[in-house]
Amino acid sequence: MTAANEVSAPEPKPEPVLREDCHTYTPTAANVSFARRRAARLVREWGYPERAGDVALVVSELATNALLHGCLRDRLFRVRVALIGAVLRVEVTDPRGERLPNPRVATEDECFGRGLLIIDQLADRWGIEPRTVGKTVWCELGTPAAPPGGASAA
Repeated sequence: MTAANEVSAPEPKPEPVLREDCHTYTPTAANVSFARRRAARLVREWGYPERAGDVALVVSELATNALLHGCLRDRLFRVRVALIGAVLRVEVTDPRGERLPNPRVATEDECFGRGLLIIDQLADRWGIEPRTVGKTVWCELGTPAAPPGGASAA
């Protein structure tokens, strides 16, 4: 069979976004806490209370990283939480595309440096997407097969 005659398999259809929330924040510590509480509340409302704590921790870690390493004066960061098929996806976007997250092993006496290790343990997968301005750090957490009462599109 020549290249012109080869039939390629169609790309799988992307999973539908069943629920989604996106909010932009000023880079302050209080807004990291606000983003964490908002994400946990939404995940509970979407029918996944058993994942609310994990999502809250993931949002807290990614938003703190954005605040400490990715934000510039007068530039905002954005948190998006979405239910896509059976996956909860958390994205944090900041304006510093040149400062990529780098997992490392913190020493016992360090207060910082464990956030990405926590993400790596909680999330099924995570990564970085470059943007025209800045970057998005994302992670995905699986959910049980179906929430109580089912998830309908928002």
